[in-house]
Amino acid sequence: MPLSMVKEGETGVIQKVGGRGDTKKFLENLGFVVGGIVTVISERNGNLIVNVKDSRIAIGKDMANRIMV
Repeated sequence: MPLSMVKEGETGVIQKVGGRGDTKKFLENLGFVVGGIVTVISERNGNLIVNVKDSRIAIGKDMANRIMV
């Protein structure tokens, strides 16, 4: 399921990072890599604040839909 469907406080393991070359590379540079653990800290109108690799990152719903957990 896409990361945007994960509820606040839940944790998931990244299964796939989608998107075209630049988008995929951008997400991987932020720490969204296959096998990585991501925790949703909060969600507002589809936009997420997540914890990945000991960093808090804010991402939009469009980006969250490209990350499968």
